[in-house]
Amino acid sequence: MEEKILQWFPGHMKKAERLIRENLSLVDLVIELLDARIPSSSQNPMLREIIQDKPRLIALAKADLAPKNFTDSWIKKFREENLPSVAIDAVKGTGIKNLISMAKSLAESRTNKFAKYGAKPRSARVMIVGIPNVGKSSLINRLAGANHVKIENRPGVTRAKQWIKIADGLDLLDTPGILYPKFDDAEVALKLSWTYAISDEIHDLEPTVCKLLETLAEKFPAGICERYKLPQPLPTDGHELLNQIGLKRGCIRKGGVLDTDKALHLVLSEFRAGKLGKVMLDEI
Repeated sequence: MEEKILQWFPGHMKKAERLIRENLSLVDLVIELLDARIPSSSQNPMLREIIQDKPRLIALAKADLAPKNFTDSWIKKFREENLPSVAIDAVKGTGIKNLISMAKSLAESRTNKFAKYGAKPRSARVMIVGIPNVGKSSLINRLAGANHVKIENRPGVTRAKQWIKIADGLDLLDTPGILYPKFDDAEVALKLSWTYAISDEIHDLEPTVCKLLETLAEKFPAGICERYKLPQPLPTDGHELLNQIGLKRGCIRKGGVLDTDKALHLVLSEFRAGKLGKVMLDEI
């Protein structure tokens, strides 16, 4: 059966796109946050057209959830396309100093343009953009050194525009996360669902999670085996694997019947928390 392509473009995301277009002239540099587990699928295809020739820095967020060798390969690919890139973990602070240094360097031609007249170079003005739940608020809080932005593990929670002044020479313009107005690729939509860029409320969890389990069993089985104490080889059918995980974790209703809903949410939450091992779901 052909997979259904999701359609999800809430009104506040359309507003976010407009805010980016309206405020682009105020900044020197755009930092695009991508999910290190899905560097291709988490790109916004509209962004290149929106920012045009504005300098752009790629930051592979949540790099702690992806294998380092895969992440390094993606960084190499981006740099070969003349896109400066860096891997970061905003929670632990990994890669943040490198991000700041690269941002300042990319914005230097703009920040120093008044120096020849005797004025001091101003702070670099940066806009951070990315799809929902990619870690924008966590990164801004890490850069600012305080909880300036409300963090909520729910797609689209960052809504209003705000400037954040930080002491190390970066002025940040926060904008709401934006997402595709249309998913032309069902596989991309699935990956965005798995990483919670798309709300769980708008799609059927069972086929989504079963497909996730089939993908992990094929490409990264060790994490599932270790977490749920299952022997290899794993079942190739996602429903069968879900049933085994549910039994192992006690997701059982009266009468010994699998509590499917409980098992589905268990797998999703543990995958998103990185408890099923490091994964890379987008191949170069």
